[in-house]
Amino acid sequence: MTDPADQYAQEDEARVAATARTFRLRSRRVHLMRRLLPVAIVVLAGGTLSWIVLRSVMSDVERKAGTSNEIRLDAAMFHGQDAEGRSFVIGAESAIRDPETGRFRLTGPALRLNLGGRKVTTLSADGGVYDQTARTVTIGPNVRISDGGSGFTLVTPEAVVDTATGIVTGSKGVQGTGPLGTINASSYVIHEQGQRVVFRGAGENKVRGTINPAESDR
Repeated sequence: MTDPADQYAQEDEARVAATARTFRLRSRRVHLMRRLLPVAIVVLAGGTLSWIVLRSVMSDVERKAGTSNEIRLDAAMFHGQDAEGRSFVIGAESAIRDPETGRFRLTGPALRLNLGGRKVTTLSADGGVYDQTARTVTIGPNVRISDGGSGFTLVTPEAVVDTATGIVTGSKGVQGTGPLGTINASSYVIHEQGQRVVFRGAGENKVRGTINPAESDR
């Protein structure tokens, strides 16, 4: 027969051995995690950085692919006539055609509207858009409109030219100076390529102007 004391001792040794094995196994796992965790962090960080770089490169490629279809014209010049047969010329330092819309983005646009003879209305600005399909030219900012017939000059943030009718409109304010005096208004409409100009006010911003007596008495 086995001595009970020996049996208890064997059971205690077995429990101690099992606990030791469990502890060693856990210790190896912790040690392995300590070695793998920094590697995993580096791999994840590198993957994130690589994805960011890849997206930047892809975006740049897509942007270049989109702009590669654009048509650029330096010292651009467009000629046409309105419905009354009156000629107009749209010039620009450069014009870039958007392949999706067909519109031309203008840099330094200069327009000439000719009623015939020596009377020419000119418009210039910092930038603009020429839509051949809609037959409109929108220019701005820093628009300057000069009427060759009356000597009147208008300064406005924006001007929209309807090349089909020759009418020029603007609704962002306008200041005018000429031989007869000055004028300030909220909006304006230039008819018949400069032959007639209508000024309007809005709300409290009424049309205001001054007249030079010396000029008006002539």
